[in-house]
Amino acid sequence: MFMLEKALEGSRRYWIWLGCLSGVIAVGFVAFVHERQVGLAVTGLSRDVPWGLYIAQFVFCVGLGASALVVVLPYYLHDWKAFAKIAVLGEILGMVAVIMAMLFIFVSMGQPTRVLNVLLYPHPSSLIFWDLIVLSTYVLLNAIITVTLVSSEHNDVPPPSWVRLVVLLSLPWAVGIHTVTAFLFSGLAGRSYWMSPLLAPRFLISAFTSGPALLVVLLLLLRRLGVFDAGEEAIRKLAVTVAYCMVINVFFMLMEAFTVFYSRIPEHVEHLQYLLFGLHGQDQFVPWTWLAAVLAVVALLLLVVPACRQNPRLLTTGCACAFASLWLDKGLLLMVGGFTPNPLGAIARYTPTLSEWTVVFGIWALGALMITVFYKITITVREMR
Repeated sequence: MFMLEKALEGSRRYWIWLGCLSGVIAVGFVAFVHERQVGLAVTGLSRDVPWGLYIAQFVFCVGLGASALVVVLPYYLHDWKAFAKIAVLGEILGMVAVIMAMLFIFVSMGQPTRVLNVLLYPHPSSLIFWDLIVLSTYVLLNAIITVTLVSSEHNDVPPPSWVRLVVLLSLPWAVGIHTVTAFLFSGLAGRSYWMSPLLAPRFLISAFTSGPALLVVLLLLLRRLGVFDAGEEAIRKLAVTVAYCMVINVFFMLMEAFTVFYSRIPEHVEHLQYLLFGLHGQDQFVPWTWLAAVLAVVALLLLVVPACRQNPRLLTTGCACAFASLWLDKGLLLMVGGFTPNPLGAIARYTPTLSEWTVVFGIWALGALMITVFYKITITVREMR
């Protein structure tokens, strides 16, 4: 409780920001209650497209959660002192992202009480059951690490020795949460767009790009606001990580495209053709696909060139472009591309409704609020020292 009190102290700008987020959360909650009463008929989902925007956001947020590994591993295993100030911030980002991911699963089930079926009737062959286990455990591990480290700083004592063991346990768990998520898709034999052994590596490398990219943007924003300075070396090393991971991510995507178009297997070609050029007159997602590609190219140019990466404004733009490109890829296009066309070759048009977008914005606002509060507590404790 003594640390939560720190979140109740802030400037007028801080409270306006929290008020705006609370308003978005309230509107999203109203939309969720309406969906629960009426059913998923108010969404754009159908028999042919049972997974939509909610599950896509779940996949993207799981990646953000796994990205904490990029900050925690160098600091705790390789003793990179540059990451000393941001290790806890990375843990918080990972914890909040996984909580958001679990909320997206919660709302996607229509009747949230169905979650109890996973717990009351577990089965070893159910990937949803294992996904729930690894996600819940990862949140618990990150919460233990975060609270312990911040409490130690508040009391001005070194962290207990056992926390290092918890950190080491969380590292393979971070890989596991996104690997199991990839298995949910790649194990579906009727969905050739997802049935690839490269899907899990793609998920992981995109996670190690989007998470650090968002963290860089947050650190630069905090420094610009005069709230917290992580240090030039920490931001520079994170930017290099984002650059290398983005290169690998684009390489993986190009290899997928080459394999699909060179083999010319119709069931595989049609999915990418639908996203890139349209199919049978349906091309609603073509502009978004090419926008993701353009953003990826811009991100590569701004992040790979050292001179651009050392400029704060260009670095912010590059990281924002990388984040937006990966959000479009994993947070939207991955889902519609896998379901379109269906195994019978038919195209079921899917368009997220206003209700879906409202709920999504509400959960993202809740995540932003949690990050704001937890960052406020952590930074305030450090200022007191």
